[in-house]
Amino acid sequence: MLDWTDRHCRYFLRLISRHALLYTEMVTTGAILHGDQDRLLGFDPQEKPLAVQFGGCDPDELAACARIAEARGYDEINLNLGCPSDRVQRGRFGACLMAEPELVADCVAAMRAAVAIPVTVKTRIGIDERDSYGELAHFVATVAAAGCQTFVIHARKAWLKGLSPKENREIPPLRYDVAERVKADFPDLAVILNGGLLDLDQAEPHLARFDGVMIGRAAYHNPYILAGADARFYGDDHPIPSRHAILEAFLPYVEVELAGGTRLHSIARHLLGLFHGLPGGRIWRRQLGERGNRPGAGIEVLLDAARHCLPRDESRTAD
Repeated sequence: MLDWTDRHCRYFLRLISRHALLYTEMVTTGAILHGDQDRLLGFDPQEKPLAVQFGGCDPDELAACARIAEARGYDEINLNLGCPSDRVQRGRFGACLMAEPELVADCVAAMRAAVAIPVTVKTRIGIDERDSYGELAHFVATVAAAGCQTFVIHARKAWLKGLSPKENREIPPLRYDVAERVKADFPDLAVILNGGLLDLDQAEPHLARFDGVMIGRAAYHNPYILAGADARFYGDDHPIPSRHAILEAFLPYVEVELAGGTRLHSIARHLLGLFHGLPGGRIWRRQLGERGNRPGAGIEVLLDAARHCLPRDESRTAD
């Protein structure tokens, strides 16, 4: 979710669900060790529970970054082994590391030795022609032996050559059965299902077989699908906020960010899907797109656009 789940996005999503675990964008070890750590790793306490996702392949560098993340208050460290982009491959991290399970195990072991918070991995079910279940089971067993107890499995293989990252999310067929077999063969591990889940109705049946589900782009494009998650999965029966109430709760954050020099577009781009599929939703998106990028744009852009959407006394709950 590079360029998507930044701190503005996460603060906004936390207003919709109080309990869902949120993830940062993937951030590389080199960027952390040599870049602006406040920009890359800074977050508002409101965002917790929060996992940071790393990209890297050097055990010592990953251990150093893990210590930094733990000191900053992150709840989990997740190692990305699923991204197949050319840029990621050139850096020798992401999905290409599935071909090196022993190296991944060394990376996990180094992080586990460095921090007390959980270290998890997000992976595919295979890469290129290396997609047999035997190879996947060997990979899981090797990494689990190094101390990883939670695997987020994107239930598609990845083609490292010939497909774009977008095509790798759509063309390789979903194989939930393979992820189910991993859970059956490794019952002591937590297995989280990812891939192709569009809403809570699709996600819920999988909880009978998995320890959790991850929804990525669907929740970004239509974030209000998360509004029912707290009651449905966490036993929290607080009233589900309306879309307008969520926007109102977000405005103080926006005002503080604007006062600090952040441009409205950097924040508003994450709100485009708030009124997804509803009357006024297209006007909302157009107004934010056309006016949100103008110099000096303020919260009036959000308020004016919202007036075209559902009435303020809407009684709808989650989609």
